[in-house]
Amino acid sequence: MVTLDNIKEAKENLKDVAQNTPLTLAPILSELFRSEIYFKKENLQLTGSFKLRGAYNRIANLSQEKRDKGVVAASAGNHAQGLAYAAKQFGCNATIFMPEATPLTKVSGVKSHGAEVVLTGENFDEAYAAAMKYKEENGVEFIHPFADDDVIAGQGTISLELLEEIPDLKQIIVPIGGGGLIAGIAIAAKAINPDIKIIGVVASGARGMKESYKSQSPIDSASVRTIADGIAVRDVNPKLLDIIIDYVDHIVEVTDNEIANAILFLLEKHKLVVEGAGAVATAAIMHDKIEIEDSKVCAIISGGNIDVTMLSQIIEKGLVKSYRKMNLIIKLMDKPGSLTKLSEIFKECGANIVQIDYDRDSVKLEFGEAQITISLETKGEEHQRVIGEKLKQNGYRFKQI
Repeated sequence: MVTLDNIKEAKENLKDVAQNTPLTLAPILSELFRSEIYFKKENLQLTGSFKLRGAYNRIANLSQEKRDKGVVAASAGNHAQGLAYAAKQFGCNATIFMPEATPLTKVSGVKSHGAEVVLTGENFDEAYAAAMKYKEENGVEFIHPFADDDVIAGQGTISLELLEEIPDLKQIIVPIGGGGLIAGIAIAAKAINPDIKIIGVVASGARGMKESYKSQSPIDSASVRTIADGIAVRDVNPKLLDIIIDYVDHIVEVTDNEIANAILFLLEKHKLVVEGAGAVATAAIMHDKIEIEDSKVCAIISGGNIDVTMLSQIIEKGLVKSYRKMNLIIKLMDKPGSLTKLSEIFKECGANIVQIDYDRDSVKLEFGEAQITISLETKGEEHQRVIGEKLKQNGYRFKQI
């Protein structure tokens, strides 16, 4: 069993490696929910996530003989980067098995620290099975991303930092994938202040731990699918479940749309680049999944290693949902001046054209017709309504997409 003393020892191991990441007030959320809401910004940790803490502590506690043989791990990305960095510091070879769909930014991060990467399987659990096979065949030490006492203790050092800065903290909201982060945070926090509440957050597409917590026994997800790849864990580890049952007060879930909203909110309002798993605690607050009024709360931003392609998609969809971008398909006569006349309407409405595609060859079009797909910068829902009315008044057939 991991104890507060183990976590304090881990802090000593990490003193020259892991950063004491910023803990800052989130003014917009605090005002909205009439509470003091803080962000613990582990996305600014070395390697871009909290995982460095547990991985480094685990290798620091290995014998030199085991380090010399090398280590192997399975990871959706952040544990891999933390372990690769730690192994490099100790001069230890590391082989990391990662799901085939792991974002390029995470794969590149692992390779940059000198580890060997093997992409295999559709999710963490399939990569884990391949890593365990490699362990048996090569006699190397397996470093589990969450079900390991040294790893749990390393993650628990976050609580020590939190409660040193804010001793009267009332709630800590923590992402849950495999459970190592929330287990370490909860053990340390409850040992220091038994009255503090620990709230876990899972993604709706990977809700095995929430279902298991509710039933008090392991229930594996049939499948996992979520933009929060860092917490896309299918199988529930019994050891972690027991700790979570004992120490965690409540578990909630957030959808991918809610996670995307939080990613965009953190980027736009707080200038923070955050991955899906790192945004779930903020998403739970934003979408009223947790009772926090008149409280002092910390949301753990666990990581920032988001693929730029995914970030681009989230931004694009966010602009459409917030009525700041309007995408239209419009039919018009294929003759000189038609496009000019249409653009004059947008000019009158004060809408800026940012992209346009002109199609006159589609078999779905009548002869003499053309179809354009156009993207406009707009100023809100009312502005888009005015544009639609103006198009109708001028006889245009269009569809908003």
